[in-house]
Amino acid sequence: MTNLSQPPLSPPVAPDLTPVRSSNRRFAAMRTIVALMLREMSTRYSRTPGGYLWNVIEPLAAILFLSLGFSLFLRTPALGTSFLLFYATGYMPFDLYGVIARTCGGAITFSRPLLRFPAVTWVDALLARFALNGLTGVLNTGLLLGGILLLIDSRTILDLPPILLALSLSLMLGLGVGAVNCVLTGLFPIWSLLWGIINRPLFLASGVFFLYDEMSPLAREILWYNPLVHVVGLMRSGFYPTYTAAYVNVTYVMLIATTLLALGLLLLGRYHRDIINR
Repeated sequence: MTNLSQPPLSPPVAPDLTPVRSSNRRFAAMRTIVALMLREMSTRYSRTPGGYLWNVIEPLAAILFLSLGFSLFLRTPALGTSFLLFYATGYMPFDLYGVIARTCGGAITFSRPLLRFPAVTWVDALLARFALNGLTGVLNTGLLLGGILLLIDSRTILDLPPILLALSLSLMLGLGVGAVNCVLTGLFPIWSLLWGIINRPLFLASGVFFLYDEMSPLAREILWYNPLVHVVGLMRSGFYPTYTAAYVNVTYVMLIATTLLALGLLLLGRYHRDIINR
């Protein structure tokens, strides 16, 4: 006889697999990014004489030529006594920004054949180039500046927080500019030529050669809006304890970088298929 007071059996509840699926997606994305980084390393460095070593030789050669040229006309640099250290502290954050902006700007074009597969997304391509070139640039900066400090037998007292902050701002700014340029170059190929022309005077207008404080009032008023001036000044304040760089505004640089990055990601999400299928 059936017991009517016994409650009916409830159906079995299926286990929640959402965390597992989310973890699998993150692992697959990381694996894709690493694969794209390894692909770029094999294709780029295998075709370059000297391979990976060229990434260290190229900026070092530029700094040596700058130092040699200016030492013929000037007795001492604007800060300290070493032309090598002065120009390296300005050139390396500028070069880090330039490399990130250039490589991220060509992320979709470089990985276009792979982006036709569903497993590879435009986010993977962008992050892979940012991670590889960012790590390479930071490593090169540490090697070059450390080697220069050993070479000149400097008693420089390093202030690491502003140095690390300056490198981080260079990375963020390069990623933001690269994301926007990735869209513009993909939709309008002529933009890469125009950007090269626009970007050429930036090397002179970012305080690599001269201190912002020693420029004319009109130049300071205009160049203050160049975020790289703040990055270079912040970098040098970490190597020269007597240099305060009171004009540096970290909030302004972060605002520019995050605005450009948000705009670039928004446009990439909207137009990446058009760029891939061109």
